[in-house]
Amino acid sequence: MSLDAMVYTPDGAEQYDDLATAIETPGETWIHAADPAPSEVDAIAERFDIHQLAIEDVLDQGTRPKTEEYETHTFVLLKTVRLSQRDDIAFHKEVQTSPVGFFIGTDWVVTMSTTDVELVDPSASRWAKNGHRFADRGTDFLVYRIMDAIVDDYFVLLDEIEADIEAVEERVLDEPDPQLLATLNDVRRDLLAFRKVAWPAREAISFLSRGDVPQIADQNEKYFRDVYDHLVQVVDLIETYRDLTGGSRDIYLNTVSQSTNDVMKTLTVVATIFIPLTFIVGVYGMNFADTPLAMPELYWTYGYPATMLGMGVLAGLLLVHFRRQEWL
Repeated sequence: MSLDAMVYTPDGAEQYDDLATAIETPGETWIHAADPAPSEVDAIAERFDIHQLAIEDVLDQGTRPKTEEYETHTFVLLKTVRLSQRDDIAFHKEVQTSPVGFFIGTDWVVTMSTTDVELVDPSASRWAKNGHRFADRGTDFLVYRIMDAIVDDYFVLLDEIEADIEAVEERVLDEPDPQLLATLNDVRRDLLAFRKVAWPAREAISFLSRGDVPQIADQNEKYFRDVYDHLVQVVDLIETYRDLTGGSRDIYLNTVSQSTNDVMKTLTVVATIFIPLTFIVGVYGMNFADTPLAMPELYWTYGYPATMLGMGVLAGLLLVHFRRQEWL
């Protein structure tokens, strides 16, 4: 667990380890709590008048991204995403998410996460280098930069999923096997899980870009509209990739069906050839020899080879016919 504080002034950025000192220092204040202890959560909530329900939303992994307004601040919940290798499936990965809460005040912002998120780290040098920009444009511009970095990571994850889909498509055409169907279903399930993150995140950012949030300056609304546009692209790509996986699944099922049809066609040809042969063998196998109505071929010296030759000719004619019909 960690608690970091950064204060931005026209002179630059200054990092503080003590929460009280950072709050008392004039400037734009950013406080980040990564996996905070209950005492740290209580101290932040009391100092900035943060509602307990909003904090519970951040700590609950199942809460979907959203935006809520309170008297002293605006609360936004987004989620970072990453792919991690499954333990039980060697080929595919799964989408894992981590919530990040933004509590946006007039000259302060508090970010909170349940894990250490590299994108939200006040100690990183990139946040100190841009201190003058955050001091001039306000903490809402800082919020934009963090949210933009989170959304940019969505594209990185989509690129990885796209690579997985392309690999699956190649295997569908080259070496289809039953495991591919399970893999395709896993990819579709991951895309659905990702969609549940990106779709509400788009609505949450849209709320910030409409000019209805007092903590967002008018000159910074265009930046949130840009993040919104990126999320629209993310949602569109998710739908496109779901269509691609659906198409790959259809190709796999058609390939399996075609293979089954080829097998059934071969078996049907073999059975069709043996039906007349079986009839001939059955007729001559009755062996009614001691009767005037018995078949004369039973007493013919060349009856057996003649019958076998006739059966061979019949089978050959059937094979020629099936080849002309392109059944073989």
